[in-house]
Amino acid sequence: MKRREFLGAMAGAAALAGCDSRSPIEGGFAGIDVESGHRLRQPFGGRQAASGGPARRVRVLIAGGGVAGLAAARSLRLAGIEDFCLLDLEAEAGGNSRGGAIGGIAHPLGAHYLPVPGDHAHEVQDLLEEFGLRSRVSGRWRYDERHLCHSPQERLFFRGAWQDSLLPQGDVGAATRDQYRRFAAEVEAVRRALPFRIPTLRASRLDGLLELDALPFGRWLDQRGLDDQHLRWYLSYCCRDDYGAGVAHVSAWAGLHYFAARHGFRAPGDGAPDVTAGASAEAETEPVLTWPEGNAWLTRRLSRPLGDRLQVRQLVTQIVDTRSQVEVESLDLASGQTRRWVADRCIVALPTFVAARVVHGPPAALVSAAGQLRHAPWLVANVHLKAPLAVGPGAAPAWDNVLYGARGLGWVDARHQSLDPTPGPTVLSWYRALGPGTDVALPADGNGSGSAGGDGNGNGNGNGNGDQDTDARRQLLERPWSSWRDEMLAELSIPHPDLPALATRIDITRYGHAMAIPSPGTLARLGIHSRITAGRLAFAHGDWSGYSIFEEAFTRGHLAGEWAAT
Repeated sequence: MKRREFLGAMAGAAALAGCDSRSPIEGGFAGIDVESGHRLRQPFGGRQAASGGPARRVRVLIAGGGVAGLAAARSLRLAGIEDFCLLDLEAEAGGNSRGGAIGGIAHPLGAHYLPVPGDHAHEVQDLLEEFGLRSRVSGRWRYDERHLCHSPQERLFFRGAWQDSLLPQGDVGAATRDQYRRFAAEVEAVRRALPFRIPTLRASRLDGLLELDALPFGRWLDQRGLDDQHLRWYLSYCCRDDYGAGVAHVSAWAGLHYFAARHGFRAPGDGAPDVTAGASAEAETEPVLTWPEGNAWLTRRLSRPLGDRLQVRQLVTQIVDTRSQVEVESLDLASGQTRRWVADRCIVALPTFVAARVVHGPPAALVSAAGQLRHAPWLVANVHLKAPLAVGPGAAPAWDNVLYGARGLGWVDARHQSLDPTPGPTVLSWYRALGPGTDVALPADGNGSGSAGGDGNGNGNGNGNGDQDTDARRQLLERPWSSWRDEMLAELSIPHPDLPALATRIDITRYGHAMAIPSPGTLARLGIHSRITAGRLAFAHGDWSGYSIFEEAFTRGHLAGEWAAT
């Protein structure tokens, strides 16, 4: 589909979605208590006095119940420490890995899969073994196929039809295929030469990586003449999907990281899969674990053994290390009263910008990280369909479905993992990143044009993007639910004109600071520390790795728990 044809189709679909009142769609904002989180911006002088009685004393206090906080709690339990408490803002722990349900159908509110972890993420491997997701058979590890993503895994709507895999193929031309092969060779070269690791703290050194970290990914591609519009669209899609920002706004280290640290990159048709590395012959396909509710399947199992040690609806407002003990205050959002806690040690499993607000006398490393890291806003829309979509031309329906040139990142089907072959209602989870360089997703047209942020050719330098982030967050909060609804329906109606008539409800979850953006210089500023501690405090969050994935947050939380248990 040509650029002008795509834009015309989008406009027509928007008119359809916004004006057709024959099938009213219910819904609204759900999943995140935005107003409660924003109370940290306000002075707390008018809050109610602390509840009567002494402060509750525990050996370890964990502030933050995302993946890192839940991993820390598990780590304490493995060490035989049961005297701890975990405080979380939301009604359910899990952070960006929580789930919901519409019409009895489970769906993710954020993170929706976990790649099969490599040997450097052995803490995550141990967790999967504990949960029965992997076991050793005849001396080799085998994953439970019920939880591996069922086939077909992914497809791309490209030139009016669906194709297997997300890398544009078909009659893309010899020049495009040559650039696919050249990029594959570049990835393999850095993969062999440099210690790319997941989690990042397992890297043996930083030299070499820091050279890539200093350079925008788009500029790195420019230097190698990798300017093909289809390759650039695919890499831009990967950066938006992985980091919430475009290729001009993430570092070359980040742009290469997932390929070099996991499964490499293979041009279509270039050899058989490397089974030992868990890769397939397609460039972007790898074995992943997934569930209808996404990674909430994992976080709910991490939460289950905690009982009343997990205290939800607690807004942590102050953490003070007095050198003899740690004193913590939280606002109980149910009662409106302040609660006080005293602990021997505290694990601060909060985003860096939140931790810097609540930690009294924050250490220099925290102040630096909070001041330098930028976070991408995100939106997740879950749409309930009363019946399956009509099958379009080309590849069969898949778990992950992406539109070439669209602003959205595509959608996953909650029923894809079901073993019931009977067609029926389902929920589609649609993702939209709002970080810098994500608003204009169409690729360069071959004559040097691209988005204003430099994502067409990667010439943006990443400066002044704080205003872009602020504007995106303002847009996220101020646009009404109906506006996001219409944008989603317009986009998805391109391949599925029957979708608006089948949709019955759309719940939209907004994340103002969904994930850290690994912009140029992030790795140099953060380093690769295995633990970040100061006095009686340990800091554990995916932010300390400069980007957000389960393996990073879980490993840092686990190590912080080990520290607190000593």
